[in-house]
Amino acid sequence: MRILLCEDEKELSNAISAILKHHNYTVDAVYDGMDALDYALSGQYDVILLDIMMPKMNGLEVLEQLRAMHIQTPVMVLSAKSEIEDRITGLDMGADDYLPKPFSMAEMLARIRALTRRKHEVMENTLTFADLTLDRLTYELVVENKRLRLSNREFQMMEMLMSHPSVVISTETFMDRIWGYDSDAEINVVWVYISALRKKLNQLGAHVRIKAARGVGYTLEKKDD
Repeated sequence: MRILLCEDEKELSNAISAILKHHNYTVDAVYDGMDALDYALSGQYDVILLDIMMPKMNGLEVLEQLRAMHIQTPVMVLSAKSEIEDRITGLDMGADDYLPKPFSMAEMLARIRALTRRKHEVMENTLTFADLTLDRLTYELVVENKRLRLSNREFQMMEMLMSHPSVVISTETFMDRIWGYDSDAEINVVWVYISALRKKLNQLGAHVRIKAARGVGYTLEKKDD
């Protein structure tokens, strides 16, 4: 699960990021409205946490532009402005939730879970390709009666591959989408996870393989009979 955190108070941003990462979310943090808009336009996030009072462009302007461009990622507005009128303005402009500061981290996490539940309610609970099924609720790969649970990042990679079968996904796309733009991870970490997924496909006896396109990326394809 990937979250874009847009908050100009760096100490608060660092604290929120640490809590989110502790709960297995991948976090990209930005500190002004222009960067918030640039990152959000990628459409690669499950939730956006958006402070209103930011330099360069305020959060409501960012939200307005995102909705005008049909980016429908769930947005939770974070703001010290707690008046009813301010909440109404944010929600009317397309926010999915509004959390006034100061807030408890436990409440923020609960609200994020609620937002992601709503998003996933409109998605199928499973993805299927050939004889392989990915269960989005249990993080399991399934072939007939065999099941293997995936780690968070293995699940995200397999979800990308199964959502776009026969499409080559670049190593850089995996890095940006799963580890984040500012990650310190080495790019060969993608190969490590691909290798782990291949082993699990073999364990399941799936008629599916992850094919490497040298220098380009990876694609999911059916095995030849």
